Amino acid sequence: MATLGQKPVIHTVLKRKAYVSNEKMKKGTWHIMVPMTRDDALKEIRGNQVTFQDCFIADFLIVLTFPLLTIPEIPGSLPISSPRGSQLMVSWDACVVASVVLVTDMETFQTNDSFRTWTRIRVPPGSLSDAERQSVADVIISRDGVFFLTNGVLYQKSFRGFLKLGRILNLPDGGITGISSRKWCWVKYLSKAKERRSNFAVWTENEVYLEYILLKFARLVTTTELKNILNLSVTATLTIHSVEYTGHPLEIAVFLSYCTICTVTKKIFLVIYNEDTKQWVSQDFTLDAPIDSVFVPHFVFSALPGLILWNKHSIYYCYHNFTFTGILQTHAGHGNLSMLSNDSIIHEVFIDYYGNILIKMENNVIFYSKINTRDVVKLHLWTNNTTRAFVLLSTSGYTYFLYALDNGTIQIQDYPLSLETRSVAFTTKDKCPYMAFHNNVARVFYFLDKGETLTLWTQIIYPENTGLYVVVESYGPKILEESHDISFEAAFGHCTKTLTITFYQNVDYEGLYDYFEMQHNNTGLVMVQFRPSEYSKTCPIAQKVFQIAVGCDDKKFIAVKGFSKKGCHHHDFSYVIEKSYLRHQPSKNLKVRYIWKKYGCPLRLDFTEKFQPVIQLFDDNGYVKDVGANFIVWEIHGRDDYSFNNTMAQSGCLHEAQTWKSMIELNKHLPLEEVWGPENYIHCFSYAMGKPGDLNQPYEIINSSNGNHIFWPLGHSGMYVFRVKILDPNYSFCNLTAMFAIETFGLIPSPSVYLVAAFLFVLMLLFFTILVLSYFRYMRIYRQYIYKPLHNPQRKHKKN
Repeated sequence: MATLGQKPVIHTVLKRKAYVSNEKMKKGTWHIMVPMTRDDALKEIRGNQVTFQDCFIADFLIVLTFPLLTIPEIPGSLPISSPRGSQLMVSWDACVVASVVLVTDMETFQTNDSFRTWTRIRVPPGSLSDAERQSVADVIISRDGVFFLTNGVLYQKSFRGFLKLGRILNLPDGGITGISSRKWCWVKYLSKAKERRSNFAVWTENEVYLEYILLKFARLVTTTELKNILNLSVTATLTIHSVEYTGHPLEIAVFLSYCTICTVTKKIFLVIYNEDTKQWVSQDFTLDAPIDSVFVPHFVFSALPGLILWNKHSIYYCYHNFTFTGILQTHAGHGNLSMLSNDSIIHEVFIDYYGNILIKMENNVIFYSKINTRDVVKLHLWTNNTTRAFVLLSTSGYTYFLYALDNGTIQIQDYPLSLETRSVAFTTKDKCPYMAFHNNVARVFYFLDKGETLTLWTQIIYPENTGLYVVVESYGPKILEESHDISFEAAFGHCTKTLTITFYQNVDYEGLYDYFEMQHNNTGLVMVQFRPSEYSKTCPIAQKVFQIAVGCDDKKFIAVKGFSKKGCHHHDFSYVIEKSYLRHQPSKNLKVRYIWKKYGCPLRLDFTEKFQPVIQLFDDNGYVKDVGANFIVWEIHGRDDYSFNNTMAQSGCLHEAQTWKSMIELNKHLPLEEVWGPENYIHCFSYAMGKPGDLNQPYEIINSSNGNHIFWPLGHSGMYVFRVKILDPNYSFCNLTAMFAIETFGLIPSPSVYLVAAFLFVLMLLFFTILVLSYFRYMRIYRQYIYKPLHNPQRKHKKN
């Protein structure tokens, strides 16, 4: 195959990256280095179009995550299981479908590779009674461990041991009726709330609790509070029927049982809670049911809320935000599936990301449907009616059967779902109404910042005279505007209809009094889906679902071009700033510690050089573009012995522009980094705002095109640590800042020529004065001793 040109490439699904082999093939094997990332774990192996025995090699999906460990078996531990004769219970990690926990009536098993290998989960002796160990009612696997619900009490099994959860963790000690975790994986999402989203829900008849990371539980709501929210009668009976996570990454659905007499029938209501907005919304959903009936909900993967709900015999569907409802029926009009499966009852309903729905009865009879359709078809029998089985999704995106054998072991078998559905469609003459459904949606998550647009297209090809079209549906806050463009082409009996749609915002944030509130109201998460107006069970793809997050991408940041932490000696040092150079004129000099890890390498400039920062925008994929928006700089330690070469008049101002001095005066109660920003920026290019003032002042706002530069004092060198901030209120929802350091140096300029001449004149005058005075002093001494000998000779006296 290598000789024919085969060479596999690994593509990531979410971030659209590609990794190739940089080495030659060794012993028939290609080696590709792929980085481990949590938010880009889904990958696809693609090869070149090379035939092998007249066949092409199919692309293959894999989930490549950080190593996942299974809880080790401890010798002497005892098995924990469901009641004798009960069906299989399974829980899997929504984002790592290979990580699964299986509970049988004999043992509990755990795997991290779709049961290619597995271990048993057991509990310490004495932690539970024999009856409690054999009474598991539900199970959940989470990053914090495996959770068992037994006799109304929640237990945790982790690497640290086996723990009973109760009042000490803000949970009830008993009376828990159900637990539920997320079914759909959204690696990325936008939440304006500071708290992280919950991992799973726990509920009693009257209370709902949420579990957060590190085993933190919080009560969400009580039925008494829900009565007030829904304006229900105080005397009526309201209980929690079930709790389920929706297809939206931040929403939780609570199903409520409501009755007044409570003897024959009850009503089931639905309310949805948003973990971001903290709001409850009652849905247009009401189901009349017998008082003792139990329904199991499962939300489908779609933008609009949609779910299927089943009891022992029938499947109820609610699609398109609960506007398309009914009971799944066969072509013959049978809605009771038990009648078509030898009176067996529904055991499992499996739904995948492609919209396939498998309904498995306890005797392993399987029915098939597709989301947004109203009929169901019986598939071929795949296994005998006594084997306990479960349908799961493998890491490659394919379905497989999981069998629990009587000897206490596990067995798996691939299930060709696509072939089975095509085989049944061939016998029923079911045809897809369209021939192709395409789009250019390359991601499941898009970020949209201020001033940005997102343009996508979707296309449907169908036979003439069928009148199909593409439906665009969105769910979430009404913060986006849309523009549509439709093109149509008909040829050779087929029609091609292409819809191009652009998502954008049209909001001006400049000069707003409530800037932050306006930003908050115009950010959020919008779910969008493209789907054909009609389709059937035989259509390969039913819809395309993706998110548009409007707000700040926390992976976005700015940096100043030319600055890094390389190319200089890595060390911290201290220096002193002269008090006269500081903005607030303190009484003492300021000693500053330069932290290299924080500030990076300083750029050394001659203080005769002007400097204009070039701001660059980056995200988690690297460099994006140069920033052309307005920005400001300030020295973080308070230095103001620098200025700008452009004046306000030279910059085109019609009134006095904002300056650091004026903004500090207006916001004395705020720290320096908060006195001026996009929230209070007002431009100076209009007569309608501001006062004329002195336009010969320095213009302290910079952008890439206005030619404004920073210049330095010539009388001294210094170290400057600047912070830069994007000032344009219409540029980004993020508070984009960066730091850079500049060290100025150079020769101190000579003083004035006149001053030097005067100084030299005084110095020479002093010299000659001293010289003249010395001369006269010397001459005086000389004259005195030229006429007077230094020593008088002593005369000798004669003696008589």
